[in-house]
Amino acid sequence: MPIYTKEQAQALLKKVLNYSKADECEVSLGGSEGGNVRYALNAVSTAGDISTVGLSVTSVYGKKAGSATIDQFDDASLERVVRRSEELAQLAPENSEYMPMLGPSEFKESITYNANTAAMTPESRADMVGKSLQASKNAKLFAAGFLENSTGFNAVMNSKGLFAYNKSSDVTFSVTTRNEGGTTSGYAARGFTDVSKLDTASATRVACMKANASVGAKALEPGKYTVILEPVAATYMLENMFRFDARSAEEGRSFLSKKGGGTRLGEQLVDPKVTIYSDPFNPDLPSSTWTGDGLPREKTMWIDKGVVKNLSYSRFWAQKKGVAPTPGPGNIIMEGGTQSLEDLIKGTERGILVSRLWYIRMVDPQSLLLTGLTRDGTFYIENGKIMFPVKNFRFNESPVIMLNNLEALGKQERSISVESYRSYLIPPMKIRDFTFSSLSDAV
Repeated sequence: MPIYTKEQAQALLKKVLNYSKADECEVSLGGSEGGNVRYALNAVSTAGDISTVGLSVTSVYGKKAGSATIDQFDDASLERVVRRSEELAQLAPENSEYMPMLGPSEFKESITYNANTAAMTPESRADMVGKSLQASKNAKLFAAGFLENSTGFNAVMNSKGLFAYNKSSDVTFSVTTRNEGGTTSGYAARGFTDVSKLDTASATRVACMKANASVGAKALEPGKYTVILEPVAATYMLENMFRFDARSAEEGRSFLSKKGGGTRLGEQLVDPKVTIYSDPFNPDLPSSTWTGDGLPREKTMWIDKGVVKNLSYSRFWAQKKGVAPTPGPGNIIMEGGTQSLEDLIKGTERGILVSRLWYIRMVDPQSLLLTGLTRDGTFYIENGKIMFPVKNFRFNESPVIMLNNLEALGKQERSISVESYRSYLIPPMKIRDFTFSSLSDAV
């Protein structure tokens, strides 16, 4: 029984807390159930169902804390895990940044759970993968993909009286298509809270179109180009700037640090067309309404019309600086425009369409300079039309500089980063003077 109701979780957590002898004690409970299908070379390779549940106890004496976990919930096991966490706490060194646990708080109920997704079965997953496979076979290509759904819950209670509970569901799908010789590649990824929005056949047809259109890619000279980043590519570039952490900014370790000291809070950081915020009640990308340490999450504006409006403050750093704590983003939504991707292409005299980026590495955290490669479909645009595929590039670019060279935004889409396993609402974007530093023979 991995998915506990709110009442079941509350009863179990109360029982565990009754065993505690520590100064402070926090107990967290979480579980999930779901399944997945993996396929390659147009055939399913693995499939399975997953069901997990676990409990963690953190005991505190003064500023010394110890944690222990368990997945057996009989009375003897529960008492044993509490005693073990207390033993570890007594042995631990003091944590100078430890913050006392928070007391009771009211948290709004989230919208992260969807019954359609929770009701997915091995048969429904097989049907969705079958539609993807048929699409790749129709295009005379080979597909490799992964479909996964999960329904889970998290609950936390502490000896100060705090209790929070959240239930969620999610489904993600990604597919890569290649020709028989492995010389062309296309990609698509989708993620939703509600599985009824997921069309695996349509996503696979997009990946197939990219792969078939990439035959005979030509080499272009590296340099600065106008680029159109599809939402997936834009997501990979931007996710490195989404922490908005006050401490790293104030300690001079961040792109949000000001030369000579201080932060860029209140300054115009990027183009006025850029607005980025978090909202746990966004229907297309909901998130939990509370953080792991018991702070409520509300809608928070991070960048408004290019101006930095808020930084995230941990409880420790907020106390040190004499400000209210501000939780980091539970989700990221970037406002877009009204144009479609096709409209952005039609409005481009000369440029390059980038489907996806990968192998991204940090070069300089203070300027947020990144390097990486294009992949899965890169195309040359001339007079508003895609003219021919081009060989992949290595890029050296900062998302901060990129967002200062922003020409236009399209309609936002929910995009997945398979590197961080997070989803974002990001629009396609047209950028001038994007720096491609060299060519790559990778597909």
